[in-house]
Amino acid sequence: MPDDVRASIDGIIHSPPGTDVDGRPSDYPNARALVRSGVGYDGLDLEAWGRNGTAVFNVPDYGTSEVADHAIGLMLALTRGVVTYNDAIRADPATGWTQGIAPAVRRLRDAVFGIVGLGRIGLAAAMRARSFGMRIAFYDPYLPSGMEIAVGAQRCASLHELMAISDVVSIHAPSSEATRGLIGAEALAHAKPDLILINTARGSIVDLDALHDALRTGRIMAAGLDVLSKEPADPAHPLIDAWRRRDEWLSGRLVLTPHAAFYSPSSVIDMRVKSMETVLRHLRSGDLANCVNREFLVRRPARNGEE
Repeated sequence: MPDDVRASIDGIIHSPPGTDVDGRPSDYPNARALVRSGVGYDGLDLEAWGRNGTAVFNVPDYGTSEVADHAIGLMLALTRGVVTYNDAIRADPATGWTQGIAPAVRRLRDAVFGIVGLGRIGLAAAMRARSFGMRIAFYDPYLPSGMEIAVGAQRCASLHELMAISDVVSIHAPSSEATRGLIGAEALAHAKPDLILINTARGSIVDLDALHDALRTGRIMAAGLDVLSKEPADPAHPLIDAWRRRDEWLSGRLVLTPHAAFYSPSSVIDMRVKSMETVLRHLRSGDLANCVNREFLVRRPARNGEE
């Protein structure tokens, strides 16, 4: 893009699947707003954009229902054996017409649905899990005291405590220095042996090597992953390779989807509309709702015609 065109830009809407804007903040000297059309913004240099005078926004509410639904869907695919039964019948309609071949099947009523990150999506997933008669527990050190009372859930003081009491753990945390590799060998060592791990948040939160080892040794029962640390999936990774080859030890214990939890025609419309509304609100009035770099933002004087 020519420099004079970049210099004329007031607002930028940055859509997935990429994580970096084409160019540096200094290439857009007059940009006042940058909207990441999605929830995650870990690929953006918030401080650099703030020094540039550019307010960075995300769209945290466009796919809340879809992601929560997908987390529950991954759980059900494993706990009700949906994928295993479907594959067995496809392979041989006669011999595949049987029960008891899906290793992660269990009753959900009274099981503990553990949540890492009780934000918008985590809470939405909790409400759905509760409708199955599950008990809710969560680990979120950033929530104020009393949230557990408000939502009627068990608050865990540590991730290890959550892993130890949960039958299903669903991740709904952002990617950050604090959460990268959070679900690794140490966390998995504290899990119940029949734990089902669900990740619809960010791939970097789960250490895929540690997950492979935990599944291979029977440390946990199963996993449903919509996100991976490397996307598309790396076919050379031991876990992905075993899944592709249908290794017997992993049969019925891993379900993968292609970073699709957010997706529905309705959510895509919401994402686009909300992104545009966010840019226009900021350019017209300086509104900073959903701004993620306030602490770094150098405010510019308003132009003629702007409030």
